[in-house]
Amino acid sequence: MATIVTLTMNPAVDVATTVPYVLPDRKLRCAAPRYEPGGGGINVARAIRRLGGDVVAWFPAGGAGGELLQRLLRDEDVPHEALPVRGWTRENVNVLEEVSHRQFRFCMPGAVLQGDEWPVFLERIEALAPAPPYVVASGSLPPGAPVDFYARLAAVARKLGSRLVLDSSGDALVAGAAAGVHLLKPSLREFRALTGASEDDESALIARAVAVVTERKWCEVLALSLGPAGALLVSESVRARLGAPAVPIASTVGAGDSMVAGMVLALARGRDLVEAARFGVAAGAAAVMNPGTELCHRGDVERLYSQVTVTPLAGS
Repeated sequence: MATIVTLTMNPAVDVATTVPYVLPDRKLRCAAPRYEPGGGGINVARAIRRLGGDVVAWFPAGGAGGELLQRLLRDEDVPHEALPVRGWTRENVNVLEEVSHRQFRFCMPGAVLQGDEWPVFLERIEALAPAPPYVVASGSLPPGAPVDFYARLAAVARKLGSRLVLDSSGDALVAGAAAGVHLLKPSLREFRALTGASEDDESALIARAVAVVTERKWCEVLALSLGPAGALLVSESVRARLGAPAVPIASTVGAGDSMVAGMVLALARGRDLVEAARFGVAAGAAAVMNPGTELCHRGDVERLYSQVTVTPLAGS
């Protein structure tokens, strides 16, 4: 079994293209589309493979979209386990408006998982032997999956002795975090929704981040992504701010997934928490340099790693 297993319950084929202008009520003549595998955990697995890591991506797949998704992953040499479902795997569309360089992201809801389909994922993961050291659950839940799916997965991971990494949003994130996971990686927007925070003051944000780990016990490690500003890293023993290197931004799609990939891979390789977080921030920065959903490149990550700064927070 691979060192890292990723689980993507709402996978997609990402279609990326460009258009001179986005205008209503007009035929928009787009450039030739690029087709890439998509969905949080799948992107994490793709990035881990690009960084030379050992991983297998698990996901539901159905219809022509599911077949295309698997073919795209084979083309990238990403090991995967696709469990068949009756619904068709969705397509998402990312459109870059050339005149403004704005991105328009059209995300479909995903195929409905039936009541006999989603439990199979928990059963199959619980049966893994040997258990993978890390399980990464990333992305939204599709229609039909229970809102506490990630909470149920947390119980399975705990039984296996695997460390669960969760990167999601909305009610699925709330339920999963409340069950307790090893590593939680929200964006600032997701963290505010999760904790009810509204203040912009950094000291208040840090206090809430510390409380998530030390009081609420939602996770052992919190890696709070701050976008171009880097990340906050909090555990029982570590409290630090990581500064991201300044890079040209081509696309923000997949930056968070690349950050998760870099961090988990470094942890799986035995790096300490701070160095793993530095590698994750470098991977996130490397991803935004590339267009569409291209994710990070290994050479860029290794070059940017030395540029990620670490500042201990007061009281750490």
